Amino acid sequence: MGLYHQITGAGPTIVLLHGVCHRAHAWDPVVPLLADRFRVVVVDLPGHGRSADLPDTGDVLDYFVSELVTLLEEVVPAGERPHIAGNSLGGFLALELGARGLASSVTALSPAGFFRSHADWRYTVSVFRSLRRAAGRIGRHTPALTERAAGRAVMMAVFCARPWRYPAEAAAIDSEAIVSNTVLDRADRRAFVFSAPVDENLPITIRWGRFDMVLPVRQVSLATRLFPQARVEVSADGHVPMSDDPEGVAASIAACAERGLAYARAGSRA
Repeated sequence: MGLYHQITGAGPTIVLLHGVCHRAHAWDPVVPLLADRFRVVVVDLPGHGRSADLPDTGDVLDYFVSELVTLLEEVVPAGERPHIAGNSLGGFLALELGARGLASSVTALSPAGFFRSHADWRYTVSVFRSLRRAAGRIGRHTPALTERAAGRAVMMAVFCARPWRYPAEAAAIDSEAIVSNTVLDRADRRAFVFSAPVDENLPITIRWGRFDMVLPVRQVSLATRLFPQARVEVSADGHVPMSDDPEGVAASIAACAERGLAYARAGSRA
């Protein structure tokens, strides 16, 4: 069984990758803003949503990448390299696929993989574990809380700068998923290593939320050392900016994709 995915629109292909405990629905506010110009592919990562569970053994990140490589072979037209955008874990995966030469451009939103110390790693893991405990205690009251803007403002405040905007159905799904998701239990900071060398001409945008409480914006300094060609945007968003500012996120992805298209056209004329 391959990765669950949906395709919307027509044009150059953009693949959108979500973070831990989310699924393809995390991109719902953004997809309509891209689908008039691009062929947009949204994916449920392994162990999330309607995709198959993770295998019992082996490196989790390697498995994610191998499954995504297979998906790209299936959904991207022959001869085309897609534009890839991702948030959090999805941002790490987008950058890794770009490093492997499998993308025409990469947009990474608050990407994982730039922990400056073990303390950074412990902090992020502790955030998710605290949220897991809280979601477990809320339990059967989750649907009632997520239906109210005030409830979402409390439940999603760690992830979003404007959590009341987060869709109610998505908040309910995420609250359930964080209790059962096992990715963080099996992840290892040492596994967040990028392939090298990275094409210095690959268009990359790294967009980081100033109010990110999961992966603090200070980590962008390491990101720019590893990807010096990246254009950095610091936005007034949280860790999951797709509902905070869907128009801004779509514009960042589209602009990076346009740079990739321009670079490809220049290369074809050379």
